[in-house]
Amino acid sequence: MKIKWLVCFFVVVLLLQACGNKDYKPRDLVSETDVCKVCNMSIVHEEYAGQIALSNGDYEMFDDLGCLIEYMKNLNKKDIGKTFIKDEGRENWINVETASFVYDKDIWTPMSYGVIAFESKDVAQQYIVNEGKGKLLSYADLDTFEWGVHH
Repeated sequence: MKIKWLVCFFVVVLLLQACGNKDYKPRDLVSETDVCKVCNMSIVHEEYAGQIALSNGDYEMFDDLGCLIEYMKNLNKKDIGKTFIKDEGRENWINVETASFVYDKDIWTPMSYGVIAFESKDVAQQYIVNEGKGKLLSYADLDTFEWGVHH
C-alpha cells in the first residue's frame, strides 16, 4: 500500500513540474479562421500579425501589434506565457518582450497603429536611417506609448 501511494506521489510531482516548464512557441496562422481578438478583423496581412500563448495553453491572435498590446493591458501577467509578433519584412515570429519597435504616423499597419517590430535594435535603427522617418521604441515604451490615432 505504501508503494502505491509513493508511486502516486511521484507521478503528481512529475506532472506539476511539467506544468511549470512550458515551452511556449508561436503557432501557425490559419487564415480561414483566425481573427483578431480585439477588433474581430480577419488576419489578412500576416506580416503584421501577433499572438499570445496563454499560460493555460490557449492562443489569442491579433492583426496588429497595437491590438496585442491593448489586449495584454487587461490580462494578469501570470496568464501570459509568451507573446510573439512578426519581424518586419520577414516571415519569422519574434518575442515581443525582446523586440525593438519603430513608430511613425505614416507607417501603414492593419489597424493604423503605425508601430512595426524588429528582432534587434540595430535593424530597427537601420530601418529609420533608410526610410528617413520613425521613432525607436523598446518594449517598455509600449506600455505608456500614445498610439497615434488610437490614444
